[in-house]
Parts: sequence; C-alpha cells; structure tokens
Amino acid sequence: MTGVDEVVLNFSPVTLNLLNAILGIVMFSIAIDLKPSDFAALRLNPKPLVVGLFAQFVVLPMVTFALVWIAAPRPSIALGLILVAACPGGNISNFITHRAGGNSALSVSMTAVATVAAIFLTPFNIALWGGLYPPTRAILRETHIDPLSVAVTVGLMLVLPLVAGVALNLRRPDLTLRIRLPLQRVSMAIFIGFVGLALVANWAYFLGFAGAIAGLVVVHNALAFAGGWGVAWLARLSEYDRRAVTIETGIQNSGLGLVLIFAFFGGLGGMAIVAAFWGIWHAISGGTLAWVMSRTEATR
Repeated sequence: MTGVDEVVLNFSPVTLNLLNAILGIVMFSIAIDLKPSDFAALRLNPKPLVVGLFAQFVVLPMVTFALVWIAAPRPSIALGLILVAACPGGNISNFITHRAGGNSALSVSMTAVATVAAIFLTPFNIALWGGLYPPTRAILRETHIDPLSVAVTVGLMLVLPLVAGVALNLRRPDLTLRIRLPLQRVSMAIFIGFVGLALVANWAYFLGFAGAIAGLVVVHNALAFAGGWGVAWLARLSEYDRRAVTIETGIQNSGLGLVLIFAFFGGLGGMAIVAAFWGIWHAISGGTLAWVMSRTEATR
C-alpha cells in the first residue's frame, strides 16, 4: 500500500478556490456579529485576550512540537499537526464558547485578533517549529514555502472578510441583523458539506490512514484544550474567561489548514488527513466539553 507521505489527495485548483470562497463567507458571517465597541472592554482589561493569544500561538505550538518529538510520526503527519497548531482559532469556537457558558465577547475578540495576527504568526510558527524537527524540515525545504504568500492567503481569506463584516455591521446594523443567523447557518452547512464531499472523493485514503492518525489527533486536541485551560488557570483568569480561552485554544481553523496544505504543499496526504480529521474531531470534542462545562455556571 502506498505510504501516507506519498499520497496526494484529489483536490483540483477549482476546488481549492471554492474552499477559499467558502471560508471567506464563514468568516464574514462571524464578522457581522462584531462592532468596534465590542473591543472597548478589552482595552480596559486586555489580560484575558493576551493570555488567550499566548496559549494559542505560543503554548499550543510548543506542546505540539513536544508531541511530535515524542511520538515521532511520519514526517507529513508531524508537519500536519504543526500546521494545524499554527492556525488561528476555528470558526465554530464562538458558538461552542456560548454553549459552554463562557465569555462569548472574549471568544469573538480572540477570533478576530488571532485572525489578524495569523498573517504573521501562522507562517512564522510553521517555519519555526517545522524547521526545528529534522524530518519536517526536509519537507519545508522541498516545498520552498514562502511566508509572504502564506500571509497574503490568510489575509485574503480571513482578514478581508473580517474587516468587511465589521464595516457592514457598523454602517447597516439593520441589514446584518436580518442576514446574520441565516448566513451563519448556510455558510456552516456549505462548509460541512464541502468537507464531506472531499472526504468521499478521497475515502480510500482516509480509511487506509485515518486509523494511524486518529489517535494522534485526539491526543493533540486534548493537549490543546488542556494547554488553554492550564495557561488561563496559571494566569488566574476567572472561570468565565477560562472557558473561552480553553475552547479557543482547542478549536483550530483546520479549514485554513487545508487551504494552506493544498496551496503550498501539493495536498500532501498525511498533512491533509490530519487537518480533515481535526476538522471533524474538534467539533465533537468541543461540543462535548461545552456540554460538560454548561452543567455548572461559571464564576466571573
């Protein structure tokens, strides 16, 4: 059977452009919930936001590197884990934080700020941690990834829709009030449908290798949640804020990860299967964690 490092998933340039557009719409649907005043409280008390971003962009990549070093998976799988950890928070994190009884305003703010920061920090973390691990360093050398190109891709996919959504909400709140819920539902349904069709098109590869990858993704995701909670606890954040930081750290934008994998790594099988399985698993684990957290009211 073909090794996972030799697998290239079925994903055409047209499909990639479609995924870009879908993720842009999902980001826009989240952004129309935001307005400049949402960030006023964070200017007065920025500590929870800073702690959350530290957990997401510093602690999670470090923990991921430790996992990769200890588990020593195939190089493409290792780089897939590193790339997912380098992405900003996922699009469903705000909904899950709300269901968990956490600080939704902090969650939304973390998503927004992390999205902008990802222009610089995502390519930086991929290059740094992927370069420190010899097997993944070899892949990075072969692909000649350009950090500027990654930054442009992240900016066009996430930051532009974010700015457009906030601007529309500021100018036409009546319009965004009408379209917010339908757009969020439709965009998420399209994204889930798209991922489902992509899995069907590559089902043989997924069945062949998902078993070896699933355990690593589950452990990685658990470490992400634990890292977020641990950093927030050490920083003495309230339970209300701690829930938001925990979920934002454990819910990663695996959709962005897929775009980067197909745009810059040629759809390398191990990386793509990691990102795809992450996209499925973090929704299950995040929803379960939210249910457990919601059983008790968070102290503020």
